[in-house]
Amino acid sequence: MFDDVAPKYDVVNDVLSMGQTRRWRKIVVEAMDVKAGQRVLDLAAGTGTSSEPYADAGIDVVACDFSLGMLKVGKRRRPDIDFVAGDATRLPFADNTFDASTISFGLRNVNEPKRALTEMLRVTKPGGRLVIAEFSQPVVPLWRTMYTEYLMRALPAIAVKVSSNPDAYVYLAESIRAWPDQDHLAAWLQEAGWENVTYRNLSGGIVAVHRAQKPLAGPAAGAAALAAGTGPVSRLRRNITRPAR
Repeated sequence: MFDDVAPKYDVVNDVLSMGQTRRWRKIVVEAMDVKAGQRVLDLAAGTGTSSEPYADAGIDVVACDFSLGMLKVGKRRRPDIDFVAGDATRLPFADNTFDASTISFGLRNVNEPKRALTEMLRVTKPGGRLVIAEFSQPVVPLWRTMYTEYLMRALPAIAVKVSSNPDAYVYLAESIRAWPDQDHLAAWLQEAGWENVTYRNLSGGIVAVHRAQKPLAGPAAGAAALAAGTGPVSRLRRNITRPAR
């Protein structure tokens, strides 16, 4: 599916988000707070649009994605970026490889998103950062209703006109509607072993940017709970902090 939409992927995203995609990605880069000489994993990087700001700043970025079609389009446009094919649940990198890791609008498309969170923890250095941008749940009920109507009605209709594979965007709309809310994703991060978990709502909660840090030493506190399928969300929610907008 993603191979089919690769040629027009970035253009379609700009149209469907009404130009907000670039603003969201800029906020992710700012949240990463990485410097030249550091190494960054950009997971589910697609054509590498999200990787470009790091490369332009002299940061060693690895654009990783499971779609070979996406990677080929990206490599043709930016041959200077390191594009690597990889499964988010079994990353082809050694432990403690990256100073920071990020994934934008791709976690909900992973078959086992919780396992992807533990894999990113594994390949990130102790003390390293994680930033996730993902579609979420609008916080105002009326806005949530309007947004859901847009997803299920307007988005597929627009995709028919601008995309090479409109059916792919029907799937994307359904995946966004089914994705857990901000607190649930924050709880998953804590279960996976990340600490200092916070999130920031963008565009009224259409998108949430989650930030976390890998513990400096010792085993991940939540890894055993995740493997056992335990660790109640209700208890974890109490430890989640939310910075001011």
